[in-house]
Amino acid sequence: MSLNIEHVTKKYKNFTAVNDISLTLEKGKMLGFLGRNGAGKTTTFRMILGLTPITEGHITYNGIKVDRAIYNRIGYLPEERGLHPKMKVEDELRYLATLKGMKSKAITKEIDYWLERFDIKENKEKKIEALSKGNQQKIQLLASMLHKPELLILDEPFSGLDPVNVELLKSAVQDLNDAGTTIIYSSHRMEHVEELCDNVCILNKGELVVSGAIDDVKANHGNKSVVIETHHEMPEIEQVPGVLKVDRNKREIKAMIESEYVAEKIYDIVTKYGFVKRFQVVEPTLNEIFIDKVGDIHG
Repeated sequence: MSLNIEHVTKKYKNFTAVNDISLTLEKGKMLGFLGRNGAGKTTTFRMILGLTPITEGHITYNGIKVDRAIYNRIGYLPEERGLHPKMKVEDELRYLATLKGMKSKAITKEIDYWLERFDIKENKEKKIEALSKGNQQKIQLLASMLHKPELLILDEPFSGLDPVNVELLKSAVQDLNDAGTTIIYSSHRMEHVEELCDNVCILNKGELVVSGAIDDVKANHGNKSVVIETHHEMPEIEQVPGVLKVDRNKREIKAMIESEYVAEKIYDIVTKYGFVKRFQVVEPTLNEIFIDKVGDIHG
């Protein structure tokens, strides 16, 4: 079972929002779906869900077109949140779960489990508007996964959350994926994508510019870097042939290099300074690949 996007294009009169993209996501995998604001991510999600008509191409899930017949097997957390502020938490979740075809007894069981797991059980009878922004975010995510969807689309699920709650929700998403749910995960937090996802694709102005397994994308990108954890400045590093770029902060030096041979030359310099906490040759991060392909993250 899989999600297949084949040569899909979406045009609005003279504007092309998505241009001839193709990808396949196998059952149980998690795809990091990345792009700058306006790159075409939300348009693609809406086409997958059948909410926006496709201009050209085909999208199928398990070999059939997505329509109302399989909506109950899909979950979607949009970037623009949409809870009913005057409703109580339990009533909101029960209403949304009922729309997904769940039975009352199963709904009660799942609500109790997830409110306990998300550490918000005391908010069960509170109105949505009385909750903090972070707890509203938890309810929104919970609503998208309460019915244990086969396919789940998450658009910035952890935005606005503190680190403790981010870890709490990441764990829930990972467990859902481990249980077999296929997930499309969109975020500007590249480190979360590297941690959670199997595959990644990057959209730039509606074009698919990167697609593949994360390990392959990183290995094939090209330039590696040397990371040196030290308080020394080591200005000689800039002069080493094959060093493309050097960045420094208070704790480390990161030098982008043409090849691992260059790392040997840098190591010769480092040894003259004595002890350093770390010397490591690393592949490019998704953050670096993203910037290289499309520019800054929040543009």
